[in-house]
Amino acid sequence: MEKDMEKVLQKAEVLIEALPYIQRFNRKIIVVKYGGSAMSNEELQKNVIKDVTLLKLVGFKPIIVHGGGKEISRWVGKVGKESTFVNGLRVTDGETMEIAEMVLNKVNKDLVSMVQELGVKAVGISGKDGGLLQVEKKYSDGQDIGFVGEITEVNPKVLYDLLEKDFLPIVAPVGLDSQFQTYNINADDAACAIARAVKAEKLAFLTDIEGIYKDFREKKGFISRISAAQAEELISGGYVGGGMLPKLNNCTAAVRNGVSRVHILDGRIPHCLLLEIFTKQGIGTAIVADEEAEQN
Repeated sequence: MEKDMEKVLQKAEVLIEALPYIQRFNRKIIVVKYGGSAMSNEELQKNVIKDVTLLKLVGFKPIIVHGGGKEISRWVGKVGKESTFVNGLRVTDGETMEIAEMVLNKVNKDLVSMVQELGVKAVGISGKDGGLLQVEKKYSDGQDIGFVGEITEVNPKVLYDLLEKDFLPIVAPVGLDSQFQTYNINADDAACAIARAVKAEKLAFLTDIEGIYKDFREKKGFISRISAAQAEELISGGYVGGGMLPKLNNCTAAVRNGVSRVHILDGRIPHCLLLEIFTKQGIGTAIVADEEAEQN
């Protein structure tokens, strides 16, 4: 009986610890970039959706921006093609673009179904809808990589309208250029651009890494909190490489452009989003504005 009571009290403590965060972020927009392994594992997928739904129910205004890279590669393989990447970006010919859009739309509506199953109204859109994401052709080190888009403009009106009507928007990273040609967009880029456009309070990346280390190669010196300037020093010092480099560049750019705080979280940890947002110690890396870093 005593043990049961202890468990109940622990739960109460957890809720009390979460209270100031719930008050602070009530009615604030949080953008969640969702991809990687957390997306390919059904159990983790459900956990993430539960987390985001809970955020919505306690007063946050979440927006999900999702990828679908692994699933796209699987379907590209099914039609007998091979996926090719240049600097982490998928080379996208016309046929691959068609496959990518179909797969992303399927992923999008699957996520909508999951959210609605938990009793929250969700609407799935792509960057094409309402002119949300306008792009131009992106080159990688001068190399033509096909229908890959660089975002030139974000028109967040459709997102504001959905949030105002109490819907949870779920965005697929596809956009149009000035000639109304469809382009595939890197999901990290899309999440950052959207977070900047809506001046999000938080941008959370669910990834396949624990967060930022001082030494990535050796996985030494885990950093739980870092300013944008310190993150830029890590980049210029050559401490960050591989797929983390564009991600960290995106994060610092978001903080420099009005996003209050960016979180890099390991999406493979169940409920990582709740642990980072509602507990004092958190579990990932938070990137904050230089002024905020100086205050603490």
